[in-house]
Amino acid sequence: MNPDEPLFDKEDDTNLGRDSEPAIGERIYELLSQQPYGVLCVQGGGQPYGALVAFAFSEDLRHLSFVTPVTTRKYRLLNDCDQVAFVVDSRSTAADGVMEVEAVTATGRSLLIDDEGEFEHWAELLVRRHPYLKSFVKASTCALFRVDIVRFLHVMRFQEVRQWIPNGPS
Repeated sequence: MNPDEPLFDKEDDTNLGRDSEPAIGERIYELLSQQPYGVLCVQGGGQPYGALVAFAFSEDLRHLSFVTPVTTRKYRLLNDCDQVAFVVDSRSTAADGVMEVEAVTATGRSLLIDDEGEFEHWAELLVRRHPYLKSFVKASTCALFRVDIVRFLHVMRFQEVRQWIPNGPS
């Protein structure tokens, strides 16, 4: 499957058919804002691999960033294959069970950030959200990655799935 091909026939940026609910892009932004961690999904040797990471994201929802030590499996797999998925969910804040849980999967490509100016931008964004990562982000034994998001798949009420493609300047 080509990662740039849509999983659905068209982009859906409606209000999910309910006047009292925000548009899907707003729901995704809210979910990402409320959850400090997500699961980075990578692959290697024909096997999937998931890792919990602290993350930050751009205001336009086109990118997210995270940091990892260079000695990890995650780092090695990211260097072997840049196609990733990133999953964030609201389990921890859904008091009344599974019908309240929302989840979003962002698919895209990862990029090791080594350009000084770009590194500073993404490092600052990550440290602003996670101040305890300041020395970790700057450590020579760690690498900063940016994910360029192609699409989001948003799930709510257990089985309602919508696709949303962020647009705007890159």
